[in-house]
Amino acid sequence: MASGGAPRPTVSRRREVSGASARSLLMTVLGEYVLPRDRPVWTATLVDTLAFFDVEEKSARQALARTAAEGWLVSERVGRRVRWSLTAPGRRLLTEGARRIYEFGRDHGDWDGRWLMVLLTVPESQRDLRHRVRTRLTWAGLGSPAPGVWIGPDTGRQADVEAIIAELDIGGPVLSFLAEYGRIGDEAAMIGRAWDLTELEAHYEQFIDKFTGLRPQPGQATLHAQTRLVHEWRRFPFLDPQLPTRLLPATWSGAKAADLFRAQHTAWTVAALSYWDSLAAAEAA
Repeated sequence: MASGGAPRPTVSRRREVSGASARSLLMTVLGEYVLPRDRPVWTATLVDTLAFFDVEEKSARQALARTAAEGWLVSERVGRRVRWSLTAPGRRLLTEGARRIYEFGRDHGDWDGRWLMVLLTVPESQRDLRHRVRTRLTWAGLGSPAPGVWIGPDTGRQADVEAIIAELDIGGPVLSFLAEYGRIGDEAAMIGRAWDLTELEAHYEQFIDKFTGLRPQPGQATLHAQTRLVHEWRRFPFLDPQLPTRLLPATWSGAKAADLFRAQHTAWTVAALSYWDSLAAAEAA
């Protein structure tokens, strides 16, 4: 196993990361390091990398097994060891995820004032379906200002929403509109009911505080910082509908956070990938 090259990680035993968090961290590692290299990776490399984030070995192996069961990874036994490769669906999933993460926060130009509106109802008795509908529509950038009503500022997401509705097989009637806000009521109040911008901005401020001025040493520290940077940025496409500038508070922190993410990611990429390569080479020795 790792007889030379990169040192074994120093693992903190203060807490054990939950299974869901372990799997989420694994997906970040796969997207940030395995996808760009596009070659098999040993179990020990992934387990050791997750150990940098206080993920116990048992939880790391369970995360690998669950990810494989979902069709994103495939294993290959080589003697007494196992290595993992991304499946074709796994590569597509991570490629799309990377595109969305790295492009998120960029200025998309002037807004034409039109909203995408979707009307649909899922019975309270179908709680699992209600949860999946809410999760998927939120990821597509929509918010719900009233029961059964979903809105989003990007009318180009209509095809995405159509695919979500077809995939989830909602069953009941679904209506959609592309429309401007009328004279009745208050557009800002509608936005406030659909999205909690105060809480969202607090998350952006926390991100800015955490990563501004951070200069990790080359090696494990840079890989740790880069992984945390991407892992924490991953949640913003889910939280932020990317409202047009004229609908946001004047001191909105989202743009500053996006600039910080891109600057730090660019600064750390080469060193983080280099350390990842050293970990992989040590396990292959």
